[in-house]
Order: sequence, then structure tokens, then C-alpha cells
Amino acid sequence: MQMTIEQAKDVLTIEAEGILAVRDRIGHDFERAVTMVLNCPSRVILTGLGKSGIIGQKIAATLNSTGTASFFLHPVEAMHGDLGIVDGRDVVIAISYSGETPELNLLVNSLKNRSVSIVAMTGGPDSTLAKLADAVLNVAVPREACPLGLAPTASTTATLALGDALAVVLLDRKKFRECDFRRNHPGGSLGDRLKVRVSEVMLTGAHIPVVSEGTPLRRTVEVLNAKNLGAVLIADAEQHIRGIITDGDIRRMVAKGVDLDAAEAADHMTAGPKSIDETLLAADALSLMQQHEITILVVTDAAGRLTGILHLHDLIGKGEFRFMV
Repeated sequence: MQMTIEQAKDVLTIEAEGILAVRDRIGHDFERAVTMVLNCPSRVILTGLGKSGIIGQKIAATLNSTGTASFFLHPVEAMHGDLGIVDGRDVVIAISYSGETPELNLLVNSLKNRSVSIVAMTGGPDSTLAKLADAVLNVAVPREACPLGLAPTASTTATLALGDALAVVLLDRKKFRECDFRRNHPGGSLGDRLKVRVSEVMLTGAHIPVVSEGTPLRRTVEVLNAKNLGAVLIADAEQHIRGIITDGDIRRMVAKGVDLDAAEAADHMTAGPKSIDETLLAADALSLMQQHEITILVVTDAAGRLTGILHLHDLIGKGEFRFMV
């Protein structure tokens, strides 16, 4: 048992040494890579083969979630047609520990002919890949944790860590905020989603179903159906909300034989719908919806003017539609 524990500790020590070695070499090329990505008008493409490819997929996912549009391109698939998705404005981060992976270098050569900017992540600073690159991030480690020195272990860990460093520096340089991260993770936990401001999750502008008080009822129904939120708001010229008409209201009108062409929105609206200030938390909005058992909230500014509309789905997702009293 003790031998097992010590062996596990040795592996972690070797991997930690690898990361520290990479850390100590960070310099001008890292800054150049950051600048290349920041100035990129298109996307960042990660590519690599085998375990390097798996690391590339993870780095691409981290970049995406922290505000840098990225995707992974398999080097073999690229040379069999997928190369067409690469734009000359893209930045490609190519990963190969040896820097001598034939399939990857063939791809990088083709990309250079398209004037694509290349960042190499490699343990071979004098390798073919490094010589093709515009910036070289040296991920060489003193040794692998694998006792045979064959399976990539410390080297892949160090490459992954350097990818995280790149993503975090870019996040900071882009002024990426907590609310931006949540916006990229709409499937995250309910608790996280409810920490944002109402203004960050509400629907705005053309997405708001709103008509004036004198709008014919038939036109009001058309707006309700087009926006597909189950309700339409009635506002005055100053964008103060006077009332609301729901799809349930419309069904009841039809059952009673109301003439949709003769009536106006103000004639059949429910006055004074519930509203919430845009600066409050989404959690406050959900609490208000639960209290009154409603699914729509009007969102207003400090002066009481309409700025947005909030549906229960925007807070808890369609798969969790229920009142939690």
C-alpha cells in the first residue's frame, strides 16, 4: 500500500516539475501568441494528432467558454476536405510534442500557403513545426511520468496547463466578465443562473411583444402569436405599461364571441401587470413569479419605462418548468 501511495506522489511530482519548467520559459513568444489571437478577426483553430489532439480539444473548449471563438480541426480530416473551413484570417494553434508529426506538419505547410498565422505548442523548439510557426510555445518537460518514457504524461499535462494560461490571459485582456461566462453556460446550475441581473437575461427590443392602447385586437393577437411568449404588453407613448393580454385571455374572448376587428387592445387588457426593476437579480424575478404564479414579468427602468420582458423559461429552462413554492 505504501509503495502505491509513494508511486502516485512521484507521478504528481514529475508532472508538477513539468509545469514549472514550462512556466519558467514563458516569454516573448507567449506574448506574441496572445497578440495574434487578440488581433484575430476570425477564429482560433486547435489541431493535433493522438493525445495532443485530445489536449487541443480541451483547450478549444476552454477558449470558447472564456470568450475566444475556437474549434478543433483533425489534421487528417483537414487534408481530406475539411481544410475548406479554414479562413486566411484564422489563427491556428498546432500541437505536437516532438514537432515532427508528419500529418500535422503537412497540414501546417498547407495553412502557411494560405497565409494563416500559426502558433506551435511543441517540446521541440528546433523542430519542423517550430520552424513553420509564427510563435513557438515551448512545452518541453524534464521527463515523463511514465516509467518507460513512452506514454505522454507530464508533457500533455504541461501543454494543457499552458493552454489554460493562454485562455486566462486572453480572458483578462478581453475584459471578459462573470456575466459573459454565465451567458456561455446557459445549461449551468439553476443557482448560478439566478445570480445574474434581470437585465442580463431579459428579452429586449424587437423581441418584446408590445402594442399601443389603440391597437385593434386582431393585430394584437398577431403580435402575440409572432413573438410566441404567451402574452402581449400594452404601453402608452412614453413606454409605460398599461396592461397585458395573455393567450388565455384571447381564448376566453373567442369563446365569448368578442369581435376581434371591432375591439381595441385597451378594451380587454388586464391593467397593472406585475413588473420588476432591471437592476434586481434573476432570483428576485423567480421569487415574484412564484409568489403570483405567473410566467411573464414586465421589466422596467428606474423611471418605470419598459426595457424588457422576462419569461420563466429564461430563468429555469424549459426542462424545469414548475413553480417551487
